[in-house]
Order: sequence, then C-alpha cells, then structure tokens
Amino acid sequence: MDERITAALLLDTMAEGVLVLDPKNRIRVWNQAMTNLTGYSSEEALGQPAQWLKAPHCSGLDQLTSFQPDEPTEAPPPCINGCECCLRNRAGDDVPVLVNARALTGRDGASLGVLLTVSDFRPVARLQKELLALESKLKPEDDFHGLIGHSEPMRAVQRLIRLAAESESTILILGASGTGKELAASAIHTLGPRSTQPFIKVNCGALSETLLESELFGHVKGAFTGAYRDRKGRFEAADTGTLFLDEVGEISPAMQVKLLRVLQEGEFEPVGGEKTLRVNVRVIAATNRDLFAEMRAGRFREDLYYRLRVFPLSMPPLSERRSDIPHLVRFFINRHAARTGKLITGIRPDALSLLLDYCWPGNVRELENAIEYAFVVGQDALITPQHLPEEISNTQLRQTICGTHPSSPSSHAPNARSASRALLTDPDQLRALLTECGWNKAEAARRLGISRTAVWKWMKKADIPLKPPQPLA
Repeated sequence: MDERITAALLLDTMAEGVLVLDPKNRIRVWNQAMTNLTGYSSEEALGQPAQWLKAPHCSGLDQLTSFQPDEPTEAPPPCINGCECCLRNRAGDDVPVLVNARALTGRDGASLGVLLTVSDFRPVARLQKELLALESKLKPEDDFHGLIGHSEPMRAVQRLIRLAAESESTILILGASGTGKELAASAIHTLGPRSTQPFIKVNCGALSETLLESELFGHVKGAFTGAYRDRKGRFEAADTGTLFLDEVGEISPAMQVKLLRVLQEGEFEPVGGEKTLRVNVRVIAATNRDLFAEMRAGRFREDLYYRLRVFPLSMPPLSERRSDIPHLVRFFINRHAARTGKLITGIRPDALSLLLDYCWPGNVRELENAIEYAFVVGQDALITPQHLPEEISNTQLRQTICGTHPSSPSSHAPNARSASRALLTDPDQLRALLTECGWNKAEAARRLGISRTAVWKWMKKADIPLKPPQPLA
C-alpha cells in the first residue's frame, strides 16, 4: 500500500463527518467533513467537550455520549444507529444530522471512547418540511372538518352537525364502522361553544366492565388490586367540555344504570369512593348497533336509549354516496403522497370505475386502506386496477363479498364516463396520464374511453402543451 495514504488522509476524504470522543467525552479526532458541516476547524474542535456542539433543543447527543460501558466487559461494544441530532454551527444555525455511534473498547474490555459518524440530514429535513407544507395545502374545498364529500347525504349530515353544535343536547351518532362517526363528533365539538374545552374520547367496546367503570368515573387508591393511587376518570377530565362515548351499544346493563345517572343528574362516585362529584359535560355517543332493536330485545335500557337519542345523527354508508368516491380518492392520494414521498399523482379511469362499482362494506376506512395498499404495491404515476386489493379487482371475489353480479357494460359506462371526466378536469392528473402514455394522445384517449379530439380539447382547456416539455439543457 502506498505509504502516502495515511489514516488522516482517509478520514479527510470521507464524505461523512467523523469524530472520536475519549472516555470523558472530549473530542480527540475531527475530520474535514466535520469542518465543512460545522464551520469549526480541527484546531478549534480538538479537546472540546461533546456538549460544545449541542443545539439547545437536541436530546440525541446526550444519548450518544452516555452509552459507554463504565466497567471493563467481554460483551460486544454497544452501538447506536440512526440517531437524529442537531448541532449548532459556527454561524449559530442548528444543523440536523444523522449519527451512528460505536463504543471503542480495548482488548481488556475497558472503554476507550466513542466513534461517531455524522451525516448531513438537512436535505431530508427540508424535504420533510416541504411534504408537511404540501399536505397542509392539500385540504380540499369539500373537506368539512375531515368529512369529505358534497353529495346530498353528506350535505344533510353537515347541516345536522351545524344544528347539533349549536345545542347542548346529547347526541347519538349512528352508522356502520368506517363511516366517520368520530369525525362527526369532533366536528360537533369544534363548531360548538365548548370548542376551547377538552374533547375526551372513550371506546366503550374495548374495555371490560370493571375497567370501563374505572375509565369513566375514576377510582380511589385501594379500590381494587392494582389501584395504587387515585385516578381521575374521563367524565371528570371532560368537565366543561365534551365526552365522546364510542361503541356505547357494547356496555353492560350494570354500566348502563351508572351512565344513565350521570347523564340525568350530572354526578357520580369514583370506584371505591364515597365522595360524589359533579360535572358539566356534553355527551356525544356513537354506535354501529341498532340500539332500537337492542332495546326491544331487552339488552339496552329504554330510559338510557331515549336519554342518549335526544338528537340522532345517522352517518350514510359509502355505498349511498358514491359520487363522493372520486373526491375521497383524490384526498387519500394526496395524503399518502405527502406522507410517503411517492410520486403517485392520480388514478386511471378503469381503476376508479372499479372503486365506484364496489359495495364498500368497510366504508370510507376500507377505501383509504385500498389507496394505501395501492401506494405500497404501485410504482407508476397513476393507480391502475392491478394496484388495487384483490377483493376489488377480482370479479369473482368482489361478487362473493358484495352478493351481486358484476356490473354490466351498460351500467358500467356512466361510472367510466364520470371517472374520465374527474380525471380530465384535473390538469395534474391529465398531465400525469399523458406522461405515462409518452404523450401519445391516442393511447390516453383509449385509456379514458373517449376520442382523441376530446383529449386535445381538454389539454387546450387546461393549458397543457400538445408536445411534451423539452428537458432543460
């Protein structure tokens, strides 16, 4: 090996910053990349404590300088990978970095210090910030507090939400799983006079009777095994605010009695306690059960049913508002593009037609899961039928799930036309489709199920050039 290739030369040639800390966490090695990153020369850095580099809000550096073994050990040297830190450079700016650390030990197992390799994380941090900014700008015009769509059923729901928000009545939100009951409850709270007060959520179906009672009303120390201290319940935490009781149809008859009392009287006792507490809480309940049928069957108290159902609000299933599907698809594509960084910009009309024809037993939640699946498997600019889950793309499986025959070509055509129009009216989607087709307008027209002239007219309307843009020299 050429004697001129020294360790110092190798260190200074590395793109990553390299520094070595001694057992007292003082800097002993400092390469040129660290100088480029921080602005400090090796003469200024050597001998300084590691904390000299630390930005005020950074906690990662403390982790990196505290994991050296205190005593000699035969165990493999500890290491830390991918620790996000922030260093303060000469100019006083905070520089985000990604650090890998390896403890250095001698043959006797004694600590010799820590080797740190430092990568500039500013490009990634900048991209993350841009993606978050993009996501904040992607809020569609038809986003009503997270409830997407402007179909007639959704406009009716929005009207009822506004009316409910103006009142102090107990609200019962009805609807199948995945229809947005929690979003509706949050919207009622946000639009109401208690919006600045707590919004507390409890999933009644996820807890046993004993745990649910403690969760709702709290408990005193020693009330049961494991109650080592007093604990405030959700009713007390929601005082002056709103308590959302999700899956209220799952609670036991005994809990129904206790819930009825607090709804009627506004008072309760913590589990194991004797002191009565009074609260001022607006209750919003939700369930996917038919509570009227449960009441007729004797499984749900009649007095509690009518106490909860002062203002009923029914969330429509997705199958009853299919015209909202293109808007929801666009919303979920934008959301997952911002979160994942994938360059998926839209959906092909034939894939959108499959979504429009599906029965959606899991409602909006299932639709979002389908788009997320497409982001996992898809690598193209547009989502195609091959990128959709099998229960949607496979005709036989879809028929089994939905219990209906596949749509005939005649009934399928209106959905395809509406899908094509949804894509054509979005310049970004149209441009992405043209790019995928190599700017072959005939191919784009074939995929859209329209004429080449129609594609040309929409391009002109969207001010898209007829020829692909030339790359910059």
